[in-house]
Amino acid sequence: MLTLLGGCFLAFLALSALGASGRAPRWVFLGSALASAGLGLVGLAGLPATALGFGPPWGAAQVAVDALAGWFLVILALAAVPACLFAAASPPPPRAEGAAFPLFLAGMALTLIAADGFTLILGFELMSIASWALIAARHATGAGRRAARLYLAFAAFSGLCLIGAVGLLAGGGLGFAVMRGAPPEGWRAAAVLLLVLLGAGSKAGLVPFHVWLPLAHPAAASPVSALMSGAMVKIALYVMIRLLFDLSGAAQPAWWGLPLVGLGVATALIGALRANLERDTKAILACSTLENMGLMVAALGLALTYRGADLLPLASVALAAALLHALNHAAFKTQLFLCLGAVYSLAGSRDPDRLGGLIHRMPWVAGCALLGALSAAALPPLSGFASEWLLLQALIQGFRVSDMSVQLIAAVSLAAVGMAIGLAAAAMVRLFGLVFLGRPRTPRVAGAPDAGGMMRVALLLPSLLTLALGPLAAVALGVLDGPIRQVLGPQAAAPRFGLELALGDGGARYLPGLAALLLALVVGGLVLAVRRRSPRAPARGPAWDCGFMPPPPHMPFGDPLSQVSAMGLGQPIRRSLGHLAIAPRESLLNQPPGSPAAARLRVEGRDRGFTRLLYPLARARRALSREAEKLRGLSLRFYLSLTFGTLVSLLALVALLERG
Repeated sequence: MLTLLGGCFLAFLALSALGASGRAPRWVFLGSALASAGLGLVGLAGLPATALGFGPPWGAAQVAVDALAGWFLVILALAAVPACLFAAASPPPPRAEGAAFPLFLAGMALTLIAADGFTLILGFELMSIASWALIAARHATGAGRRAARLYLAFAAFSGLCLIGAVGLLAGGGLGFAVMRGAPPEGWRAAAVLLLVLLGAGSKAGLVPFHVWLPLAHPAAASPVSALMSGAMVKIALYVMIRLLFDLSGAAQPAWWGLPLVGLGVATALIGALRANLERDTKAILACSTLENMGLMVAALGLALTYRGADLLPLASVALAAALLHALNHAAFKTQLFLCLGAVYSLAGSRDPDRLGGLIHRMPWVAGCALLGALSAAALPPLSGFASEWLLLQALIQGFRVSDMSVQLIAAVSLAAVGMAIGLAAAAMVRLFGLVFLGRPRTPRVAGAPDAGGMMRVALLLPSLLTLALGPLAAVALGVLDGPIRQVLGPQAAAPRFGLELALGDGGARYLPGLAALLLALVVGGLVLAVRRRSPRAPARGPAWDCGFMPPPPHMPFGDPLSQVSAMGLGQPIRRSLGHLAIAPRESLLNQPPGSPAAARLRVEGRDRGFTRLLYPLARARRALSREAEKLRGLSLRFYLSLTFGTLVSLLALVALLERG
């Protein structure tokens, strides 16, 4: 396996050089797909801890693929292969993108296989820089470039926080085995928790550090967006599990999980709300990613809380919910991003108000998108339902913790998660309805071709995976036994019994295979009954048009005003709940008397993260700059005093750390 792993990384380096040359871009992506598949094989087989013959000056780099890293390596491969095939079927990218794409995959894989702190940070930073290059490569100026700069700032902040967390954990050395032998205690443990939440949390898009994600994901090319949403945010989730569960030890108190529960639930609610308010198809999916990452982090927080309260079976349920949802989300979100990438490539727009009716012109794309949307909406028996069912069951069991505050937080979180799941379903209905139903809104949409060839294969691969993961959720949970036991101990196990998801004896149960079989029998029975009662061939005729006016002769594609718009469909949610996520502002532009033009309603909104975090920080930075500018006019005596005071303060800090 070490040879295969080394071959995959050498292939990524060679493909990056080939991509930078601008030659054979198609083979760059096909080679990346092959190397990613090789990583998936390594993830399934595993690799014992191995010290490499090179590394930093203080020691050799170490790699390992244990059960936890293997699970995420498989997730990375499942998202990367269809993304690479889609990229190979797309027009050639800029050279910078061709060079950064294999490095992006290599950075994510290096983070997962790291067995020491230095290699972990190296892989994480490589992933961040390569993903920034992928965003910036297509935007020399404008909003895309600003999104790339914002993403780079958050990536730098994330890396600095993780370096601090690893530094606090590495009391005796940077190897993971050494860190496990000396878990943090007291203020060091609290500082590690805070730094991991800031570092990995900002990469995962937790509030209030989520503002970059709805801007950066849509700014990238569709295969890159699919990778960022399907795989990169899962790397942040993996770092959280590695640092907080594995390397910090099992003796941490139950309150450790509560910040994760609170931030996760808030992120899920805000992400689901924003997904109902955005008017860019890729921004809608990016906000849906926020919602799903919030659910996963909340599940991790529950697992930490239950572990601290010595409720190991419930900790297993919560951890299984997070890990299974990571796999499910990687499948259906990759699928949705690629489907809407095909729509953008073939129909020419990401604006829902310029699409519509594509189910007739692009049946393959519409079918795959419908499957992904149903799974994202967590409808049984599809994949999204099983993992979210586990999370809800874990929240319902919150009353088993003796601490009343934990019980109250679990009850409030249960209501908020239920609300987020409902809003996410509404967002998927809005997205699919605007893009694929109704009438085409432009001539190009009316003539758009369906995806074919390799692009169709890229759409079908995650679709088949999403279709299979629903009924086979218990089988996937069986594979999760290894990661759960590694993280929670040998007494832990995945919550399953045979082919059903079960919360122990007498607990709630869910049989996804039986649910799928019953649904198939009901649908098949209905089809047979209809055909038996109506043996004649179907005849087409006028149908109820849902309020559409018939198109006038001079407007062959219909009157756009007769179809609901993206902002109109989201208006009830925006006016009732939108203020929780954004600062909305509506203005009515009336026409002067006598003008035949229609009045226009203008709706604007700014994320609360900008108004509550970034704008105050920008004002503070400008104020500090003005104060620092005043230092230029000080006397030499004051400069010497300032230097001496700084030196004394640093010595006092060193003495304090040595005592601690």
